[in-house]
Amino acid sequence: MTTHKKDSKTSAPRAPDLNEQKQKVEKAYSAMADLGISTEVVKPVLKNLLNLYDGNWELIEEDKYRTLADAIFESSDDKKSIAEGSTSSNMNTVTHKKRRKIIQVEDDMEPIAKPTCPAVQSDNSNSLVKRNSKFHNDNDITRGTEKIKIPLIDEIGLEPPKFLYIPQNISYQDAYVPFSTARISDGDCCLKCTGDCLSRRVPCACSRETGGEFAYTSKGLLREEFLDACIEPKKHDLFYCQDCPLEKAKNDDNPEPCKGHVLRKFIKECWRKCGCTMNCGNRVVQRGPTCKLQVFSTEDKGWAVRSTQYLPKGSFICEYVGEILTNTELYERNKQSQVNERHTYPVLLDADWGSEQGLEDEEALCLDATRFGNVARFINHRCSDSNLIEIPVEIETPHHHYYHIAFFTKRDIDPFEELTWDYGIDFADVEHPIKAFKCQCASPHCRDVRRKAVAEIKKKDSRGKKTASGSTSRGLNRKQVH
Repeated sequence: MTTHKKDSKTSAPRAPDLNEQKQKVEKAYSAMADLGISTEVVKPVLKNLLNLYDGNWELIEEDKYRTLADAIFESSDDKKSIAEGSTSSNMNTVTHKKRRKIIQVEDDMEPIAKPTCPAVQSDNSNSLVKRNSKFHNDNDITRGTEKIKIPLIDEIGLEPPKFLYIPQNISYQDAYVPFSTARISDGDCCLKCTGDCLSRRVPCACSRETGGEFAYTSKGLLREEFLDACIEPKKHDLFYCQDCPLEKAKNDDNPEPCKGHVLRKFIKECWRKCGCTMNCGNRVVQRGPTCKLQVFSTEDKGWAVRSTQYLPKGSFICEYVGEILTNTELYERNKQSQVNERHTYPVLLDADWGSEQGLEDEEALCLDATRFGNVARFINHRCSDSNLIEIPVEIETPHHHYYHIAFFTKRDIDPFEELTWDYGIDFADVEHPIKAFKCQCASPHCRDVRRKAVAEIKKKDSRGKKTASGSTSRGLNRKQVH
C-alpha cells in the first residue's frame, strides 16, 4: 500500500460535519459491496484507516477507494478471517505492505470477443496462465441477466475472459432439444397444485423421479440421504453403450468399445406445466443462483470461483450453462481450433445413453461454455475430493437426451473457500475431443499421473539433498570431535 506522508506545512483538510461523515461512510460501504465485501468486514478496517490518516477522507476515497480495498484484503492472514470480519493485529503497519490492485472496469477494457470469432481464450483450464499489464475488474459479469450480481476481481493481471454471459443454455445448431407440453403427461405433473408443493402432506406426482420424496428440504437444501447417494455412487453403477456416441464422434467408421458412463440420480423439479408458483420449494435450480459468488484470479489456475458467505451442505450454487452441441459438432469444433487455444471442459449429457439401442447424433448432446456460458465456466477442477457435485435436473422435459446440470455443495463450505468440482477427466485418454490439461488441483487423490510423477521426483530430490546435507554435517561434527 502506498504511504501517504503528512506535510506539516500544508493545512489539514476541513473535517466533514456529521451528515457529510455519514454520507461518506455509506459511499465507502457501497463501493466495497460492489466487490462483494460486507459492511461488517469493512467497518473495523475503515475505522482504523480513519485513525491512521487523521480523518483525511481524500486518501481513502482516491482511486475509487483502492486504499480501503487494499487494507481489507491485507488485514488478515487468511480469507476466512476476512469473512469473519476480523482485522490484523498489525493494521498500523498496513501502509508498508504490498499494494493490491483492485480496480473497477475502465472504459478502455478489451471488448468481449464476438460470437463468430473462432479463437477463444478459456478460463478454467489448468494450462499456462496468461498475464496482462492491465487489471480487469467488473462489478457484475452477468450484465444484469441474473438476480444477483457476480463481481470479477483481478488481483494479479490476468488476461480478461472472452465469452458472452448467458443465464440459460442455447442450442448451437444441430442439437435436438424437444420442449413441448405434449411430452409431459398429466400424470407426470401437478396441474392441480397451488402454492408450495413441499408443504403438502402427500407428495405430488413430481416426486416420483426421486422415489416418492422431493429432493429438497423446506430450506432449499438437498436432502442429505439423496445427496450422499449422489456423492458415493456404487462402483458397479456404470453403464456401457452398445454404440457409444462419444466413440463414434472420434471414429465413425471403426469406433472403439464404450469406456462406460456413470449411472446418475436425477432431480425432477416441477414443470412449467405444473400449477404451483415459482416460489414452490421444488423449483430451486430454475430460479437461478442466489448465493453471493465472486470470480477471482489465481496464480496457477487462471480464474476461479468462491462465495463470500457460508454455504451449508446441500446448497445450490449454480447451473452449468453453455451451448448445446452434438458430440460430432464438439469434435469438429475442436479439431479446427488452433493448437494454443484454451477451452472450458465440455460436459456430456450422457445420463440416458445406456437406455438407448442407438442414438442419432442430434440426440447425443453435450454443453460447451467456451464461447457462451455463465459463472460455472470459471469453476476449477479438483480430483476426487472437490467440494461441489454436479447433478442432472429435469425442468422442461422428461426426455433425458437433454437436461440441466446443477452444482450443489458436498459439505459445509467456509466463506472465500474456492469452489471446485471433479470434471471426471480420464487423463490417459489422448483421443478425447478436449486434450486433458496438466492438473493443478493439489489433491492427494490427483489422477494426473504425469503431475504425480513430477511431484514424486521433486520430493525424492528434496529428500536426497537433505540426506546429503545431513551426512556432510554429521561427518564434519565427527571430524571436529576427533
